[in-house]
Amino acid sequence: MRFSRVVVLLLFVISSGALSYAAPDAAAAPLLPKQFAGWQVQGEPQRSRDVTAADSTHAALLKEYGFTDYEAATYKSDNGRTLKIRAARFSDASGAFGAYSFYLQPEMAREQIGDQGASLNERVLFYRGHILIDAVFSQLSVMSAAGLRELAGMLPRPGGNAGNLPPILAFMPHHGYESNTEKYAEGPLALGAIESPLPADLVDFSSNPEVVIGQYSTPSGPAALMLIQYPTPAVAAEHLRRIDAAHHAPAPEAGVTAVENVGPFFDKRTGPIVAIAAGQISQSDAQTLLGAVNYDASVTWNENTYFDKKNNIANLLVNIIVLCIIVGALSLAAGVAFGGARVLLRKFFPGAVFGRPDQTEFISLDLRDRVEQASGSGSTNSTKSSKSS
Repeated sequence: MRFSRVVVLLLFVISSGALSYAAPDAAAAPLLPKQFAGWQVQGEPQRSRDVTAADSTHAALLKEYGFTDYEAATYKSDNGRTLKIRAARFSDASGAFGAYSFYLQPEMAREQIGDQGASLNERVLFYRGHILIDAVFSQLSVMSAAGLRELAGMLPRPGGNAGNLPPILAFMPHHGYESNTEKYAEGPLALGAIESPLPADLVDFSSNPEVVIGQYSTPSGPAALMLIQYPTPAVAAEHLRRIDAAHHAPAPEAGVTAVENVGPFFDKRTGPIVAIAAGQISQSDAQTLLGAVNYDASVTWNENTYFDKKNNIANLLVNIIVLCIIVGALSLAAGVAFGGARVLLRKFFPGAVFGRPDQTEFISLDLRDRVEQASGSGSTNSTKSSKSS
């Protein structure tokens, strides 16, 4: 009975330790540092996993972008200036960029802070990795941007592919783009919050598309360019047929979503991307704008490069050299052993192993004696022939 109590007590202690050990992993790492660039935090930062703490008005939209946690802190500098920072963390960089594009205003000025940044008076908005920062200074200085750059370098970074931006952003044309008008949507709420020429039903977020919309200036007027990237070209082709059917239908049928009244409407498909140009734009300008969107498929064949210890070519050459040295050493040792053994056997066992001691080592032909005999016989024959003559 006493043994069972001890076992139960040990199990309780071990489980308590495991829970206490897992607690730091379960809790998110702090977003904001205690100090940076001469700014010192005042009081205890406010931390929350409730999305309403970050933005009660657009809480559902932030949740759609993958909101995970929030932190707010007030900093103070040595000269008495204050800085209020609100940080929101998302599951990946796509969510942080989507929230950044949602809060970004066209009148903001671009700033080289974090991955992307913009400012308006004392307010600075930027994101770094999967964290969105909204900073408000009590008074700006020439070092305000430099301080936020230092803060951006201290923010935690996501691991793996979570730090990659949506690939569809690379297909947005640069010519004619109006600054700070790019918006990224991952769901129907974000799409409804931005000026979209298509309703969410036609985009069909159940197919996991990625949507980006930007405003462009053309010779015939302003236009909105919308790119929708689906998982495969076949899915994109099917949705393009639905969009064309909804656009060209004379009257919306029951259960069919109609395209909103956005003026002239042009679309095309390139790979898994459906591109739509809408607004006060001529057909030629629309074709020019759509022609700048081209999906270039790249096929990658992943093969093992065998840069391991066993298959490295440099390691192979080293092994060949070592093998040659070993074989040469063995050959030298074998030659010395064979010759030495033969000498020792001849010394201690003469005539018993390698024959008689007077036996010669090499075969001699004695060609000199034979040559002398042949020359002697030749001179005798010549003498006889002269006498006879």
